[in-house]
Amino acid sequence: MAFLKLLFFSFLFLHIFLTISSNGVAADPEPIIVEESDVASDSDSSIRLQLDQLNSKISLLESRIDESTAELRRKDERIKELEKTIDLKLAKLASLQSELQFLQEKGSLNANELVAKANVRATELERQIDVLRRDIEAQNKKKDTLETSTNVAEEKIQELNLKLERLQRINEEQNARIRKTKRALQVAEEEMMKVKLEASSVSKKLEEVNEGWLPPWLVVHLVLFQSIVTTYWNEQGRPALDRTIEKALETKSEVVKLVEPHIHSFRTKWIPAMKERSVEFAHDAGPHLQKLKTKTINLYHTSKTFVEPHIVKAQEVIQPYVEEARKFTGPYVDQVSLVMKPHIENARIVLQPYGKKVHRHYRKVKKTVSLYHRQAQENIHHLLKNHDITKPYATKELAWYLAAALLALPVIFLLNLASDFMRKKPKKHSHRHHHKSHTRRRAKRAHPDK
Repeated sequence: MAFLKLLFFSFLFLHIFLTISSNGVAADPEPIIVEESDVASDSDSSIRLQLDQLNSKISLLESRIDESTAELRRKDERIKELEKTIDLKLAKLASLQSELQFLQEKGSLNANELVAKANVRATELERQIDVLRRDIEAQNKKKDTLETSTNVAEEKIQELNLKLERLQRINEEQNARIRKTKRALQVAEEEMMKVKLEASSVSKKLEEVNEGWLPPWLVVHLVLFQSIVTTYWNEQGRPALDRTIEKALETKSEVVKLVEPHIHSFRTKWIPAMKERSVEFAHDAGPHLQKLKTKTINLYHTSKTFVEPHIVKAQEVIQPYVEEARKFTGPYVDQVSLVMKPHIENARIVLQPYGKKVHRHYRKVKKTVSLYHRQAQENIHHLLKNHDITKPYATKELAWYLAAALLALPVIFLLNLASDFMRKKPKKHSHRHHHKSHTRRRAKRAHPDK
């Protein structure tokens, strides 16, 4: 330790000596330059300048010396502090050496215990290392699964991006189509407006033509007839129809009540007997029907072979007369067509605006009638299939004809009712008085007989 102190102090003294020598060497050349300048120049101004320079340099050197002395003092203080720290460290080293000696003496006694503890600690560390390895392996597996899942997710994301691009393209195409359709709709609306204007002008012309074609007295009579028909229908036709429908429903319910026991007896008694008879009849009449079928076929063929040449001869005989009739009636037909053509054209022009309405109403009526006809056909076919007697005859054609007849019956009934009303109306006044007189006469004749 003493050797280290000597080295340290020697290093400090060398450093201080070198700094002082460097300051002295830097200050020596300047007075030499002053002496050489005194010898070289004799003027006072140059001497004064040099003196001023020397004074300034001297002041600078003095300030540097003061700074160097201050630095030396600081270094001395630092050296003292370092000496104190060195002493403290030497004391610490001595205490540490004593502690080391004590520990070396004590370590020989506790070595076995430390070895045992170290072994236990090593085993625990090995176990922890195994656990950590397992955890690392599990984490690696999780990492692999996560990587695979991320790869799958990336693939799905790529697919979804492709789908999004496709959908965006489709959306753009649809937007373009929508724009085109909007433009087409605008054009169509403009064309519709033009067509409506043209139609309004044409309808005005047609009204003018209609008014010009039909005489005014006929228009007045048509309006009066329409009003009379509507009032007659509202006052008499519709209530009469309602009454007839009510009576028909009442009679239907009464007929159902009356016929129901007979239907039950018919089902229980007559149907099995009819089944047996029909089976026997089919068994007995089968060969006879087959013979009749063969005979009718043979008769048809023989009659066809016999009648066919006569028909051909009749056609050959009638053909020249038909041609002559065509030649004779040809010019008259042409004249009639020429005469009727303008009237037909006028009628077609007049009826053209009403034709669309009629066609529209006809389509509606056709749809409703076909719907009711289909429903009736299905119900009739179902009823025919449910009964044993009508089951072999339950065909779609028969159901179709029955449904058509069922739908035609109310129409025929209404037509007959309307014809009766129209027929009886002019004869009401003449028959009333006649019937009244007959009833009175009969009453007078009946009293004396009694």
